[in-house]
Amino acid sequence: MRLIFLGTPEFAVPSLRKIAQSGHEILAVVTQPDKPRNRGIMTPSPVKEVALELGLKVLQYNRISREGVQDIKDLAPDIMVTCAFGQILSRELLAIPKFGVINEHASLLPKYRGSSPIQWCVINGEKETGVTIMKTAYEVDSGDILFADKTEIDESETAGELFDRLSLLASDSIVKAIDLIESGKAVYTAQNHKEATFCKMLSKADGLIDWGKSAIQIKDFVRGMNPWPCAYTMLNGETIKIYKVSVVGKQVDAESGEIIQADKNGLIVACGNGCVSIEVLQAPCAKRMSAKDFLLGKKIVVGSKFENN
Repeated sequence: MRLIFLGTPEFAVPSLRKIAQSGHEILAVVTQPDKPRNRGIMTPSPVKEVALELGLKVLQYNRISREGVQDIKDLAPDIMVTCAFGQILSRELLAIPKFGVINEHASLLPKYRGSSPIQWCVINGEKETGVTIMKTAYEVDSGDILFADKTEIDESETAGELFDRLSLLASDSIVKAIDLIESGKAVYTAQNHKEATFCKMLSKADGLIDWGKSAIQIKDFVRGMNPWPCAYTMLNGETIKIYKVSVVGKQVDAESGEIIQADKNGLIVACGNGCVSIEVLQAPCAKRMSAKDFLLGKKIVVGSKFENN
């Protein structure tokens, strides 16, 4: 198959590499324009870096649907593959490839359409997720499904760890999908749009912990926010980042957010239902550390409260 790959972040890199190894011909790689990072230095996307390493043609557009249509037509791909590309494709673009455009989405559609599906699956305490290969439609993540590959979510797994696993799963799934389409055996199934759920893009502000939630919900929230945007709370006007907590069975008469233990045996906080032990955290201008190490250098008064806002 002669194809064009469209992707931008690290998540898409294993898929690009796997397709390049599969024997299919990559006509070009389309990725978002370089962006200023690290003191304004223009930096290419992870996908662009790998594409150049592999000697592939790279195309970049601020708006592919306005600027790139003729380039894509001239390349005449059999199929196009999108993976976390970051731009919506016009109907004109979708109509160019003989076999259409297929997309890799990191959830079991129709659930968790939209941005940040990996984080939201963890935050919501889902036990299972996966990668869905679907035909790209003009509406976001609404296209007919070719198949979905499922995987369980471990109760201690962070969003970052799940991200890495799904990235590798997606790379196997997309090659399987391209082979299936090339063989003429692809069968698509329409999504049940009534079952669709949507998740928004996360921002740093979304990491604020609501101590009124249950201990289990807070544990899942912290996992889902790790490594970015990272869960955080406030203590005496300082922002404390929280990377890992565990649920403890203490039954206490305390307000949510109240610190009920802060010693060598642990940093334990009351929640709306139950308690959590903070395992790993980071204070301002300090490195990430265990709660035990943190308490060696900073005294926290039992009875003080983490703030919700």
